[in-house]
Amino acid sequence: MNLKTPLSSVLRTTKDHIEALQRMGISTVGEFLMYLPRSHEDLNQMSTITTAPLDEKVTIRGSVEGLKSVRTRKGKSLITGKFIDHEGGVVEVIWFNQPHIMRMLKEGDEVVMTGKIVEKGNKLNFQSPIFEVADDKPLVHSGRLVPVYPQHDIINTKWIREKMVQVKDAIDFIPETLPEDIIKEEKLMCLSDAVRALHFPNFPEEVERAKERMAFEKMFNMQLEVLERKREWQGISEERIKTPMDVELIKAFFKSLNFTPTEGQRVAIYEILKDMEDLHPMSRLLEGDVGSGKTLVAIAVIANAIKDGGQCALMVPTEVLAKQHVVSIAKTLINFHKFAGDKMKMKLPTVELLTGSLTDSDSKKVKQRILNGTVDLVIGTHALIVDNVQFKDLRLVIVDEQHRFGVEQRERLKDKGNPHFLAMTATPIPRTLALTAHGHHDLSVLLEKPGKRQPVHTKVVAPKDRQTVEKFINHEIDEGRQVFVICPLIQISDNEDMAELKSVEAEVARLRLEFPSRNIEFLHGKMTTKEKDEVMKNFKEMNSDILVSTSVIEVGIDIPNAAIICIEGAERFGLAQLHQFRGRVGRGDYKSNCFLFTTTPAQANSPRLKAMEENDSGFKLAEIDLQIRGPGELFGIRQSGIPDIELRRLFQPELVVRARRAAEKILTPKKQSI
Repeated sequence: MNLKTPLSSVLRTTKDHIEALQRMGISTVGEFLMYLPRSHEDLNQMSTITTAPLDEKVTIRGSVEGLKSVRTRKGKSLITGKFIDHEGGVVEVIWFNQPHIMRMLKEGDEVVMTGKIVEKGNKLNFQSPIFEVADDKPLVHSGRLVPVYPQHDIINTKWIREKMVQVKDAIDFIPETLPEDIIKEEKLMCLSDAVRALHFPNFPEEVERAKERMAFEKMFNMQLEVLERKREWQGISEERIKTPMDVELIKAFFKSLNFTPTEGQRVAIYEILKDMEDLHPMSRLLEGDVGSGKTLVAIAVIANAIKDGGQCALMVPTEVLAKQHVVSIAKTLINFHKFAGDKMKMKLPTVELLTGSLTDSDSKKVKQRILNGTVDLVIGTHALIVDNVQFKDLRLVIVDEQHRFGVEQRERLKDKGNPHFLAMTATPIPRTLALTAHGHHDLSVLLEKPGKRQPVHTKVVAPKDRQTVEKFINHEIDEGRQVFVICPLIQISDNEDMAELKSVEAEVARLRLEFPSRNIEFLHGKMTTKEKDEVMKNFKEMNSDILVSTSVIEVGIDIPNAAIICIEGAERFGLAQLHQFRGRVGRGDYKSNCFLFTTTPAQANSPRLKAMEENDSGFKLAEIDLQIRGPGELFGIRQSGIPDIELRRLFQPELVVRARRAAEKILTPKKQSI
């Protein structure tokens, strides 16, 4: 028997079981041995019948007597008998609907039983315990640290334990998969020892060391992958993209503002511009909470690139946001040019919009100007990276909400001059988690918020309190404020599970009855670009009081006069998305409020929603989200098949740092001695 031996030739089992294993992707001895337990149950401690606590799982050694098969009045099959421990304690043992036990046990057999002793009337019953005949062979299901395996179809954990014993000897053939020097430096178990310790452990400490070894290897491989992607991106060196940092320009830019940038913004700008001085393309992630000033950082580095003669592209998720950026960023650059353009010998930057909704004629003209180099900054959606958009000298690409920008789109950038790449996200995650989820980037983090932005008061609202909140909203509109209302759906759903959820269409109709004197408009993804533009223009110019929308307003919409946001069916959204919604208000000088309306009264007590009331920091909420939902949900790796308990181990900060360091060492060429 070796690792490549087919299981069908070594396991004593049925054809159905072999086929079930094959559906799980397990056909050989080696594949079966690498099917590792998800947890372990300590059944080492032996009890006696007199000392065993009721209704708790216990393990007792003893013998069986008087086994008989009985049928109840309702036709159910029972196996009953007496179980006597070594101290003479006696308890009745009962198995329900398991007639095969009469073939497995005989009178006087010494067994180890594991289960719960329950009180039934004035009798004690050992109900349906698992058992093992205590012969000369080592115990498999009890009397030790018992592995618990993920179950599929007819493949259950007890069956796996029994069959694992049959292939146990092949563990010695498992080859090492980590470099020897890393095993020594990190003081890790070798792979074969770790696999043996997980299937056949002797001590809890041994299991922990084995789990650490397996988690380290998975994290090490993850880090190798992201570092390889980073190396591939940065593998091409090109003198053209080398962009010197103009310190005087940045100082002048800061002076042109009517506020003082935060220390985090200054550091991030320095880190980005330092990267851009290299002839290898930058790959950096700018991570910052809602309202932390990522856009200002982007404008500063764009100005530096334009001053050196390069072109820049800013990609955003929606056309609404692209149009908003064209206006606001162009305004900031024009103001800067008025303030210091002549002194810095900087031309007036040209900013253009490129989205899929432009007419063919307008789109063609913009693309020609980009190719000619007369456009310094182009802002748009994914329309920026289609094949027929060509740049004269693309120096820097910035992508807002980078999780919506995939590897394929990234590859297309290489065809456009392999520019420096800056990704931005307003979904903060702890630094060590970012090394795993976005490890192909270097990382800059904005922690402070510029200016004097007030925290947004947040309240979870049960259905019974809606009327009180809506009276407050009416008062705030009287004071001149505006309101966002977010709904999970566009139209009422036929799906029973979603029937109670609010839709944009139904909520607009209800609010127009509730607030007859208010101007109420709506926004959703099925509207035309022209319709969306008109709605946003009206809201920005304060021609409407309430804007009912789907999550299309999640990112970047800037309406300083909007001081209230109501989120309907708040329990349907993740913490990060709720925090993004909340960031749409609190942008002006007014005290702002976020109301989280729940669909049912019970949902108003949700710990997740209460966390929104208690925390204004996106970083803190990200940690809470990690604890509640687990890293698999947050980072889209649930499909990897890694058990949730192991996923949590993978995202331990110390483990991430160790694995990152080891991966960097492997990928760094060793210096040759002279």
